[in-house]
Order: sequence, then C-alpha cells, then structure tokens
Amino acid sequence: MKKNQIKVGITHGDINGIGYEVIIKSLSDPRVNELFTPVIYGSPKVAAYHKKVINTDSFFFNQIRTPEEADNSKVNIINCCDDNIRVELGKVNKFAGEAAYMALELAVNDLKNEKIDVLVTAPVNKEAIQSNNFSFPGHTEYLTEQFGVKDSLMLLISGSFRVGIVTGHASLRDVPGLITKERIMSKIEILHKSLIADFACTNPRIAVLGLNPHAGDNGVLGDEENNIIAPVVKEAFEKGITVQGPIPADGFFGSGQHEKFDAVLAMYHDQGLAPFKALTFDKGVNYTAGLPVVRTSPGHGTAFDIAGENVASNESFQQAVYLAIDIFRNRKVYAEAGENPLPKYEISSNGESEDVDLMNEDETQDY
Repeated sequence: MKKNQIKVGITHGDINGIGYEVIIKSLSDPRVNELFTPVIYGSPKVAAYHKKVINTDSFFFNQIRTPEEADNSKVNIINCCDDNIRVELGKVNKFAGEAAYMALELAVNDLKNEKIDVLVTAPVNKEAIQSNNFSFPGHTEYLTEQFGVKDSLMLLISGSFRVGIVTGHASLRDVPGLITKERIMSKIEILHKSLIADFACTNPRIAVLGLNPHAGDNGVLGDEENNIIAPVVKEAFEKGITVQGPIPADGFFGSGQHEKFDAVLAMYHDQGLAPFKALTFDKGVNYTAGLPVVRTSPGHGTAFDIAGENVASNESFQQAVYLAIDIFRNRKVYAEAGENPLPKYEISSNGESEDVDLMNEDETQDY
C-alpha cells in the first residue's frame, strides 16, 4: 500500500437520488484502495440507509473527522450533515439540497487546502440545492467562483471523445446573446490548454460547431457564424491553435466527424450533450476544465425515477474517479516538464487549405 497515494474526495450529492448507490457499487471492489484513497463527504447514517436499500453486507465505511485521518486500506467517510436528516427516495426537498451543499462546501475547502488531491461530485438536484449559500446553475459555476478563475469550461468526456460547451447551463432563449467573440475565444483557449496539460494531446485539434441550422447557410439562416464564430476561429488559428469551424452541427456526430478531432466545442448545452449522451450515456464524465484543481462528476443526474431500485449503472461514476486521477497525474508530468513534453504536429501557417484537410480520412492516423 502506497503511503502517499492520491486522495479522492467524493461528495455524496443529493441523498434522495442514486449518488450513494453508484458510490458504493464503485468502491465495493477492495482493489480500488490499491489505486487511491477514497474520502467521502456525506453522512454515515445516510450511507448505511442506502447500503441497506441496495442490500450489500460486505461493504463498510471507515468514519473519520478529517482527510488526514484517512486509512489507505478503507473507504473513508466524513460526516457533514445533521444526524436527524431523513432520506425520501426520489423526492425533491430542501433538506437533501442542504445536505448536498454542506458536503460540497467542506470538500471544496479541503481541496483548496490540499487535504485531498481531486474532487468527484455525485449528482445534485439543481432545484433542491438552491439557497442563500448556493445560487448557481450547477457545480461548474460554483467552483469557478470558489477558485477565483475568470472562466471555466464544462467538458464532457468518454475516452478520446470530448465535447465542450460555450454557454454552459443557460436558458436557450439567452444563448444568442451569450455567443460573443470574447466568450468563444476564452472557451477555445481553455480547451486548448486543457487538452495539452490535462490530456497530454499533441497540438490538439478542435472543431467548433455553428449556432444556427447548417451553420447559418452563409447568412441565410443567421449571421452569428459569419460575424462572430468564423472570425474568432480565424483569430485562434493565427494564435497557433489548430481549430476548424464553424461546422454544421446536424450531421457532425452522426457521420463520425467528431472522431477526427481531439475535442468539439458546441455553442449550447443540448447541441453538445444530446449527441454526446446518445453515444456514451453510461460512460460519459463531466469535467470542469480551466480550474487550478481537478473536479469530475458522472455524466448523469440524480435519477430520482430509479432511486432505491438497485438498477443504476455505476460505470460513469467509476470513469469519473479514474479520469480525475489520470488528469491529476498528467498535470504533474506537464508541470515537471515545464512545457508540453510532446512533439508538435506542424501545419501551414495560413490555415486556409489545411483547415479543410483536417476532415480528410488520411489525417486520422496523426493523432
């Protein structure tokens, strides 16, 4: 057993959902302690309730007060909640939201103080968690403020399939107003840097989708592509980022074009997440790129409709844990190297003809 192995902080999310079920299923194999030390931020009482619901007798929690007390050979849990809290499976209530926030607050504080190495968040119900302390659309926005960064990027990942979102958790009616040159450039730069430092990609290739049907059909169906997106893509290319777009979104994923890029940048939530989840539903991971820390979560929600039925798949949560560990290690290698240690793939400086060649079948072997 490694004395200094990675400590993975895990928040229990909404206690009325499938959070504890996927956590318990993912950590039931004793071999996980050979890879990392789990530290759950939650409630031993609630954990015991869920353990009974899914009928597992061979799984045990080690109750601790701080991450420093964590036992590398056990699944550790820190109590963040009132012992009188009640579980009401499948229901939205403020008590579950408060329990989710309390766990998140303590875990984030410990992450800031380097008492844990990475954070994996179980799903929360966005309605239940709203309060005077938490008035954010989701974890991404909360963490962006907590760690004092100007911007971050919601990035969905399954293997080498990565989809970032420009406008994040925004109402569809607000999306056009949020599609600005500054916002798109920020997201492209965050994505480019993350692909290099977090995923060890060599000169990563990024596809940028259009906003309108058929990417606007040269202004017939909208002018955002011509006036905003295309100029930003050109500017990013001139800065040395290998990027192509705007690309029509409707046939992009179904035709497999996404496989020719290291990442895709979608304009709005469902434009990116709907095809992503259709292709990778049980395996997708949500990662917050652009933070000075590593945070992942499963790509699914609280799944109130199946809470307590012991049918939830834990694969997405497992992948979230393993991805957090991989990114943590990649960042260390990147920091120690002082720069991207991988060779750079050279392309022409003007970006005109090569920009089209990124779609060529013969290019796929290069990355």
